[in-house]
Amino acid sequence: MSVFRFESVQLLPISLDEAWEFFSSPQNLKTITPEYMGFHILSGADRKMFPGQIIQYHISPFPGIKMRWVTEITHVIDKSYFVDEQRFGPYAFWHHKHFFRAIPGGVEMIDIVDYKLPMGILGKWMQPWMVKPRLEAIFAYRTEKLDQLFGKMT
Repeated sequence: MSVFRFESVQLLPISLDEAWEFFSSPQNLKTITPEYMGFHILSGADRKMFPGQIIQYHISPFPGIKMRWVTEITHVIDKSYFVDEQRFGPYAFWHHKHFFRAIPGGVEMIDIVDYKLPMGILGKWMQPWMVKPRLEAIFAYRTEKLDQLFGKMT
């Protein structure tokens, strides 16, 4: 069983309070998700994050493929971190940790995603040339969008 890891770090010139306010609202996910993902929240995003919250979305991970993704917010420590885990969706396993830390002049955000692909050896084969580049593109979009919204750390 191969579990893969993706990590991303971003620095923003905003306070920890501002960062937490933005990221603890599930409605803001659409803002930082590329349009080509066909991201649409179906339910569960009407409140700030809390442990046990179930959020349902429609996504199109690849052109012409539309699917439902159900995640649960499993851990929340105010202004420190939260974890979302897939309950149903495109991955065999998805565990996404979001960490926030005040730094001089802003906030450091660290994302760590541990995931396993479905379809056994075929999924493992698709990882380096299809799945990993897609995750990199999604997080690159997010970085660019957050820099547009909040400015870039210098």
